[in-house]
Amino acid sequence: MNRVLCGLAANAALPSELVGRLVAVADADVAMELAGRADLSHAQAVALASRVEESAVRLVHGGRLTAADIDPVARPDAALALLDERSGNPEWAFLFAADPLSERREKLAACPGLPPDVAETLAADPDVRVVAELALWTTPDVAAGLAGHPHAEVRRAVAANEATPPAVLAALITGEGLPPARRCLVCDREDTPFAHDPRCARLHCDLPPGASCDGSHESTVHDIRQAALENPATPTEAVVGFAGHSSTLLRWALAARPDLPPQVYGRLAADTVPGVRAELAGNPAIGEPLIRVLADDPDHNVRRALAHHPHVPPDVLSRLAVTTRIGATLLPRIATASPAEAEELAQSPNPAARMLLARRRDLPAGIRDALAADPDAKVVKSIAPHPGLSEVQLRAMVDRHGVRVVAKVAANPDAPPALLEDLARHEPPVQKAFREIARHRDATGPALLACLADRQARPIAAGHPALPPPVIVELLSDTDGQVAEAAAANPSLPLAVMKDLMPQR
Repeated sequence: MNRVLCGLAANAALPSELVGRLVAVADADVAMELAGRADLSHAQAVALASRVEESAVRLVHGGRLTAADIDPVARPDAALALLDERSGNPEWAFLFAADPLSERREKLAACPGLPPDVAETLAADPDVRVVAELALWTTPDVAAGLAGHPHAEVRRAVAANEATPPAVLAALITGEGLPPARRCLVCDREDTPFAHDPRCARLHCDLPPGASCDGSHESTVHDIRQAALENPATPTEAVVGFAGHSSTLLRWALAARPDLPPQVYGRLAADTVPGVRAELAGNPAIGEPLIRVLADDPDHNVRRALAHHPHVPPDVLSRLAVTTRIGATLLPRIATASPAEAEELAQSPNPAARMLLARRRDLPAGIRDALAADPDAKVVKSIAPHPGLSEVQLRAMVDRHGVRVVAKVAANPDAPPALLEDLARHEPPVQKAFREIARHRDATGPALLACLADRQARPIAAGHPALPPPVIVELLSDTDGQVAEAAAANPSLPLAVMKDLMPQR
């Protein structure tokens, strides 16, 4: 890979003439970068697809090529991509339905809007992978017809298809009204009874860990049920009985459903497996009484999931903030807190609660400023990137709390250039601050030069347009390929240098 040419191909300031010259000499790596350019002309896209066939699919998905540009025989992958975008010639579907390569028929089976005759052909395909792919994406009537397919893998795909009729999904769970499956992926390949060793050392074995068949296709039947439980179209009455099932995976899938009766949620809240309870804790459908029960759960992951619940009461959330590592994220309940709730949280004696509120970026000026002056460094660290803070406020944060807040102050979109330069020279240095400064829109040349000394910030700084052009040129020969590529993609790279970098035909 030529990292410099890849960077150049992605450079937004590269003139159209030079884009055309790159197209004429592009290899696969450069072509992938060129295919993503917003200013690539139609003629350049056609030329690029002709030179590097692998780029055609990306060009199709980017809307740069049409059916008129593609020969389905010469470029089958691009033609299939057009069919997937509903932009291909409908006649191509008949061509690929008879393609000798099953991989192409499988790709076709996933395309939307297939003609009925093509869907019928694919439904009878001798390769079960093709039929399963069709079953996963097809229309309700075709899915219903495939529910009784003799291969259990096809039924598993039908169970995962959200277009499958509810009554059919219920039948797949119980098996009632459907003929027994005759084959599965396990008994296709192994003499039964067979249980796949999770530590299987066979090089070309792709059976899932734990796959088994004793003639009843039990592992695939389990997978069918799990897919149906995860399918929102499956009727509630068909799934409630799984709350006491012996399979953890089935109970886990059930706990995520938003349509269960309260008593079923209550039973799942007492599940012995923490993962099931954690899945339930994040379920938006559970009510406040159960939320308060789960807030006292001994498992940390359950409480953390509950903190992300969109309807958790503020008082419960304040308690969770003390006992649970939530992470540096804006919680849904904080994002939707009313002005009165926000005011209450801002005045909470619990710094963890104030810290949660400080992660919002749309706070009224009064609350924002009060949190910016908070005595707790964790609160200040959370509020530091909030827009609207003045240079005086940002400098005061650094003066009070030092290295604990420097990186977050540097991330503030309104941090002025002079402050960024000072932060880049802060003693002791703060590594994370260099990365924030390097990506800041108002970073200056001197600040960026300081960032170049940090290994992780160096490739970010190399792509910043405020970096002095002579430095950008020097970085083109950096021993770190990421840095050289970023420098080549820098829009401040001089035009004369861009021309000099062009390979000769």
